[in-house]
Amino acid sequence: MSAQQETPAAGRPALVAIVGKSDSGKTTLIEKVVPELVKLGLRVGTVKHDAHSFEIDHPGKDSWRHGQAGAEAYVIASPERLAFIAKLDGELPLTEIVGRYYGGFDIVVAEGYKRTAPHRVELFRVGAGHTEPLCGPGEAIALVTDADLEHEHRFGLEDGAGIAAFLAARLAALREY
Repeated sequence: MSAQQETPAAGRPALVAIVGKSDSGKTTLIEKVVPELVKLGLRVGTVKHDAHSFEIDHPGKDSWRHGQAGAEAYVIASPERLAFIAKLDGELPLTEIVGRYYGGFDIVVAEGYKRTAPHRVELFRVGAGHTEPLCGPGEAIALVTDADLEHEHRFGLEDGAGIAAFLAARLAALREY
């Protein structure tokens, strides 16, 4: 059965986070995995966790002025892109972000959320100067590494296709959160 056949027409998307220590190459790994998931016929979304505040809008722009005027949420829309900006009282859990914004997607791949993601693939690189994995035994569903470490589902750093196939074969399990 292909990943596309396993995907229900409606329902929550599968959810997995790529986790690892700082400068381990999480974004680079996502750049390898997402196109492979797309090749499998999946509709893919991503979430990037930022532990610090960020600014997507720019002071002085009309949309920024909407927020300054008191709008709690506003959209910047063009024919090619849409950005929804909302003021928050606190950080939203990853599962709530996915539930609110990713209806109709097959899988969402998050970067970060190392302690709170329901399903994690750890990227561990000795080549980045790391000495031990972030996740404890049994916490990560797969390990992507350049180290000689044991894991039931171990992948090399360049194996985007293998990781994508692994995730696509587990869409039903990755929808449980």
